Amino acid sequence: MKSFTKAAMLSATLAMGLAVTACDTKKENAQEAAANAVRESGEATAAGMDARAAAADASGASEAKVDAMKGKAEGARDAADSKADAMEDKADKKDAAPE
Repeated sequence: MKSFTKAAMLSATLAMGLAVTACDTKKENAQEAAANAVRESGEATAAGMDARAAAADASGASEAKVDAMKGKAEGARDAADSKADAMEDKADKKDAAPE
């Protein structure tokens, strides 16, 4: 009986802790959704650039040109990720500040 009570109390405590850490404001959720949209947009742009690089490769473009195109795609992907990360960090900091 003692172990059951301890387990029940521990479960309740863990559940409360998870509930408190998971409660974001609507504003933070919206900002994180915007960051996710930036990330997805950057990924879509990079995928299009990768497709153009593949098409150029298939049509006989030089390896240097194809590599440059792939590099630009990776740069676009990285830039979008960096911007999205900064947006998420900003949202987290705003949410942590008392209102």
